[in-house]
Amino acid sequence: MHFSHDPSGTIHTMLSVDEARERILACFAPLPPRRTPLLDALGLVLAEPIIARESIPPFTNSAMDGYAVRASDTRGACPDRPAELRVIGEAPAGSPAPRGFSDEAPPLRVESGMAIRIMTGAVLPPGADAVVRFEDTDESDTPSTIRSRGVVRIRREIAPGENVRCAGEDILAGSVVFEPGTVLGPAHLGLLASLGYSWVLVHPRPRIAILATGDEVVPIDWPLEPGQIRNSNSTVLAALVQQTGGIPKLIGIAIDREEDVARHLQYTHDADLILTSGGVSQGDYDRIKEFLRARGRFEIWQVRIKPGKPMAFGFVADTPVLALPGNPVAAVVAFLQFARPAILRLLGRADLEPIRVRARLTKAVDNRGRRRHFVRALLHRRSGELWVTPVPQQGSGILSGLVHGNCLAVIPEEWSEAPVGSEVTVELYDPIIAAAILAAGI
Repeated sequence: MHFSHDPSGTIHTMLSVDEARERILACFAPLPPRRTPLLDALGLVLAEPIIARESIPPFTNSAMDGYAVRASDTRGACPDRPAELRVIGEAPAGSPAPRGFSDEAPPLRVESGMAIRIMTGAVLPPGADAVVRFEDTDESDTPSTIRSRGVVRIRREIAPGENVRCAGEDILAGSVVFEPGTVLGPAHLGLLASLGYSWVLVHPRPRIAILATGDEVVPIDWPLEPGQIRNSNSTVLAALVQQTGGIPKLIGIAIDREEDVARHLQYTHDADLILTSGGVSQGDYDRIKEFLRARGRFEIWQVRIKPGKPMAFGFVADTPVLALPGNPVAAVVAFLQFARPAILRLLGRADLEPIRVRARLTKAVDNRGRRRHFVRALLHRRSGELWVTPVPQQGSGILSGLVHGNCLAVIPEEWSEAPVGSEVTVELYDPIIAAAILAAGI
């Protein structure tokens, strides 16, 4: 790799990506927790410890349909020499105790030489210490006569505890099941349901208002006139917000007039973060920066990032605003570097960083300008080693470059060029793509 220098010295007035991210994140904290219905808590972060109210399972029960027996009564049993046991009753699931074959039968206990027909999930009868599956008995041979003649033949020796689920083997009453900070997945919700939790205290999903700006930007379903482009930024940013765990709220498109920006921002009173795209560069009609300076507490930054460089961060009426570049790819890269970790922090997440791996470049990458370059690329394995190939379309307005890649290859700002074969960090932001890549051994 080649190292670059900045003869003009202007690069030193820019913030690094890390400095900009640190300043932004310092202004965010997890949202105050709310008690939320269990199914609505999927993907959210627990804000309280979960203590088991009872054991799981709450009682010792059968893991199979079969016969509850004493394991010692099956010693030496085999198909040619089955153990014959007397069937004294049955234990259906949902019944507190086994019952005899007549309503007058007394409470049943398995003694030596006895068996009780039992269903999956039924309470294990007193005296029994194992369950023999139907498949290991003559049940299938004579299913209609077992009850009438009261005998079952066991064709296999079983061990104590076989096909038995002991009380508390999963969770013991009084134990801490989940700590605060746990991200709740489907299995977590299932376990909470089994413990009787229908509501949980979690950090809620942040509400993210999204505003596009520019005289040339029109809604996606409008016919295009000369000089116009459709509003792809709001769609891709809303999708990224949803993917991160937030709730997007599209508040439209503001033309390049401060009063129109103000009119749209009046719909952000319930937002936890406002994202804008466009209007923060050095153009004559980039009105966002003037509005932010006039109406709020703001800093306009030049960040050592490629694609994208100008951005703004601050507050309007105590609501944080992150003003992203107008070019679609630059807006996406800036979102991933700055907005995504901010939303994750609002959610109460501790894992703010993307999945990162190291890979070697298959093509050289030019990086003049001393900015951290996030190259749209495709990660793959070749001869047991990870390689990353930049996609052909690297323009900051070419969204198809993101579609054709599955990662961002990160070229350090100190490098003016990344030669073929150089090892770089690769960031995987899409959780579905990351899971597929990692499952494939990458």
